[in-house]
Amino acid sequence: MNKRRNNVKRGFTLIEILIVVVILGILAAIIVPQFTDAAQDANESSARSQLQTIRSQIELHRVQNNGAAPADMAELVADGYIRAVPVWPAGFAQTYASGDLTLQYDGTVDFDGDGSNDTGETGW
Repeated sequence: MNKRRNNVKRGFTLIEILIVVVILGILAAIIVPQFTDAAQDANESSARSQLQTIRSQIELHRVQNNGAAPADMAELVADGYIRAVPVWPAGFAQTYASGDLTLQYDGTVDFDGDGSNDTGETGW
């Protein structure tokens, strides 16, 4: 009889495997939204940084050209103030008029994670 017990193979039961899968699902539900928030925060930070850089280059252009604002972003590139016209993250659109550059969020991306598209001006 002792010999027979040694030959019995031990393994995981279906219940144990289901419990592990449920625990992993709960952990994934908690962790995944944090990564998407980080990507959205990085896009927003990138847009802010680019906007500040472009605004400072517009001001530099004004100082060096007797107060004249560049006509458009292409003029800043042509005059060597910036390397290329900025490419904004998804959901952002620029408005440039008379040396005043603003970014507006067009509502195509859900930044706050509430399941609906966010609209309105970013205030930058």
